[in-house]
Amino acid sequence: MNYQQTLDFLYSQLPMFHRIGPAAYKANLDNTWALANHLGNPEKKFRSIHIAGTNGKGSVAHMLASVFQEAGYNTGLCTSPHLKDLRERFRINGEMIPKTYVTAFVEQNMEFFETIKPSFFEMTIAMTFAWFAEQKVDIAIIETGLGGRLDSTNIITPELSVITNVGLDHMNLLGNTIEDIAREKAGIIKPGIPVVAGKSRKEAMQIFSNKADETGSDIFFSDQNIKVELKSFISWKEGRFMEGSIKGKTRALDFLCPLTGTYQLENICTVAQTLDVINRAGRFSVSDIELAEGLKKVIKNTGLAGRWQILSQKPLVICDTGHNVDGIRSVLENINLTPHQNLHFVLGMVNDKDITGILKLLPREKTTYYYCKPDVPRGLSVDDLEKEARKMGLQGKKFKSVREALSHAKSVAAENDLVFAGGSTFVVAEVV
Repeated sequence: MNYQQTLDFLYSQLPMFHRIGPAAYKANLDNTWALANHLGNPEKKFRSIHIAGTNGKGSVAHMLASVFQEAGYNTGLCTSPHLKDLRERFRINGEMIPKTYVTAFVEQNMEFFETIKPSFFEMTIAMTFAWFAEQKVDIAIIETGLGGRLDSTNIITPELSVITNVGLDHMNLLGNTIEDIAREKAGIIKPGIPVVAGKSRKEAMQIFSNKADETGSDIFFSDQNIKVELKSFISWKEGRFMEGSIKGKTRALDFLCPLTGTYQLENICTVAQTLDVINRAGRFSVSDIELAEGLKKVIKNTGLAGRWQILSQKPLVICDTGHNVDGIRSVLENINLTPHQNLHFVLGMVNDKDITGILKLLPREKTTYYYCKPDVPRGLSVDDLEKEARKMGLQGKKFKSVREALSHAKSVAAENDLVFAGGSTFVVAEVV
């Protein structure tokens, strides 16, 4: 079996949530535990930080990984979904898992896979934990895939649990209210393990506090302890950066970050609080200098893409993976902060999101929409998207593909206009 045959097996035999949606979701950890036991419980052989949240968990994971790399630790990073290459999900010190390892792992465990029929996510998480254990990582930054309580990553006992925020997403699986979703995210809180919560959303705070009380876990609300301020945006030979400051009881430093979406200020606050708690525990030590260097080099160190990413200039073309109501709201704040004459919005979505809620937020004045369908089975048909958008008073045209929509938007945009591509992670995957 070569690498391409291995990929074909993974994609065809094991359902992937990010492609087909709820049909791939398994509401228990039976297979995950079976895989872990079969592999000799690799999840017990490395230290970790576990991250859940509706938005921001990927950015926080990449920032933390970059900072630990700068501090000299052998650092694993597990995130999802990927944009281009499956191996983006699994990295050590920024290097993706080798193709040969993926193929060998599948071949060696094929017989066991056939007996329990794991999902794509169950299998790849097992592979990641096995790889991290074999490579003896000092620390692994583990992002949940969906929810928390029943997520396949939730068999680890981390040094620290992090919940970035809670918003309305995946409601068909996690619940219809902020409180319901918060309970699922709070499922990563373990007995005696401290927890950092990001944005202090009133409906979720009590849920997290109650869970922490039940488990005897210290809880830290980062935005109550640390202040992160934006100073300016600067451009120089290394690219465009957000310049800001971090101030807390134990830290006071200035930073530069190439992730220039203003929503990253909240994520940086969560990162700083996480490091304060980790330092206090005494097993790891990260200085202010290492934090600043990790933020500055996060893209270089970890390969993070698709977060308010500039694709080209004149016209300015930007993409972002924001894909739910809160995520789109953050995108629109950044669009409003970006000088432009007219907005050309390349828009594609998947069919299990709050379509109406998102469309209600989108601007109407000086904005043209270019509707498209991301190339995944979950993609919302361009006809349905255009129909719903028209009901909301949005003006635009339909296109056969994401690339065709973007190409046309760029061709008609004036030099001082802004072209934005988003609405789904899978739109971004086709343009970066």
